Amino acid sequence: MRPSPANPDDSEIRREPLGASRRGNARVRQAPLDDFETLAKPKPRGPSLKARAVGYLSRREHARNELARKLQPYAEAPADIERVLDDLEKEGWLSTERFAQSLVHRRAGRQGTARIVQELRQHGVAEEQVAQLRDDLRATEATRAQEVWRKRFGAKPVDRNEFAKQARFLAGRGFSHDVIRRILGDSSDDD
Repeated sequence: MRPSPANPDDSEIRREPLGASRRGNARVRQAPLDDFETLAKPKPRGPSLKARAVGYLSRREHARNELARKLQPYAEAPADIERVLDDLEKEGWLSTERFAQSLVHRRAGRQGTARIVQELRQHGVAEEQVAQLRDDLRATEATRAQEVWRKRFGAKPVDRNEFAKQARFLAGRGFSHDVIRRILGDSSDDD
């Protein structure tokens, strides 16, 4: 015969440690209420903001505002992002000038001056630098447009519809109307 417990209810109820509960045969530990705030906001995992930024910059150049937008989901406060970006600029990792040169180099073979300048402005490149790059791009725009047109069409337009199609294509790429008219010729003699 089993010895009788001091409290008759103790034989029926099995006591669990404080903060633990039973599910089936496994014990599950529950967090005390004072730890609730630490559970509500998990600590960020993975690389630090600076390591993430250097990773992005190692793949290609980024503008400051573009990099800030990419880091935003991983930052606890906007001041953290600004501090990291300032450090990266001081260390030479982040450079708006290099970004602008890189963007021009990547786009110049396929796009016209207007479109490249618009993209530089969207990325927050300084207006003085945009003006300098715009002048450099305008100097080579005719040859770049000629090459883009040759790859796509290769033959002068035979009628107004073909002229309009080729002109729309080049204008959509950001080439100026003067350059487009020089490449395609004047269509006023097609009457």
